[in-house]
Amino acid sequence: MKELPLNIAVMDISQNLARIGNWTADSFDEKKSLIERFLVQTQVYVTNLSKRKMPKNLELVFLRFEKEFRGFSIEKFAQNKDEWAEKALTWANILQHRASIA
Repeated sequence: MKELPLNIAVMDISQNLARIGNWTADSFDEKKSLIERFLVQTQVYVTNLSKRKMPKNLELVFLRFEKEFRGFSIEKFAQNKDEWAEKALTWANILQHRASIA
């Protein structure tokens, strides 16, 4: 399977985080299984992207994101929905910006 361009791979992660953040903030209980599925899918994307060579300006941000993403879990999202929704949306914005310059 052909590898996606770097900016597209980062945008996939960003888009998933935006969905997760919105669902967590607006309809956590109804979307819990979908949030969990997207967290798993995003973890696969993060793992694949972490193996790739990337520009320094993206690499440094991605390493910080990757470290924080390890703390993302459905259980933590349930404990404080607003805080975790904000984290997911913030990282979605940051990664979207970085993807545009990757």
